[in-house]
Amino acid sequence: MGAFVVTGAPLDVASASASVSAQGDGAVTTFVGLVRDHNAGRRVLWLEYEAYAPLAVKAFEQIASEARVRWTDARLAIHHRTGRLEIGEASVVIVAASPHRAEAFAACRYAIERLKQIAPIWKHEHFEGGEVWIEGATADPANDEARLAAMERACT
Repeated sequence: MGAFVVTGAPLDVASASASVSAQGDGAVTTFVGLVRDHNAGRRVLWLEYEAYAPLAVKAFEQIASEARVRWTDARLAIHHRTGRLEIGEASVVIVAASPHRAEAFAACRYAIERLKQIAPIWKHEHFEGGEVWIEGATADPANDEARLAAMERACT
């Protein structure tokens, strides 16, 4: 797999890490988003994710490009799952590799915050007694205010 992936297959942290790790790295930071068993006071049974994959991959590439402006030595991998996911399964894996840990941590945090803003991925939550679509990305990828808000969260 490459650095930017949308797939119906289970996510592999080692594969995502291998796509960006290099010999000179001093840090590899990984974020794994898991399907949890509760949300908004309800017991979640499972989730379904839908994505417009070509545009999602372009969003992932944009996120990595934006991150490189701030953290020049950091490299990102972003893998997102689609289809039905059970409780405890990984829905997203983000890896940031860098010579220094501070850059890796910040770039990884920026990537998840920005992904939530601009990636065309939608979550369909199934819970006891019903189901609901959770609003996906709502920010315009060119909106500097949204990008700066993600940057602020990443750097706190």
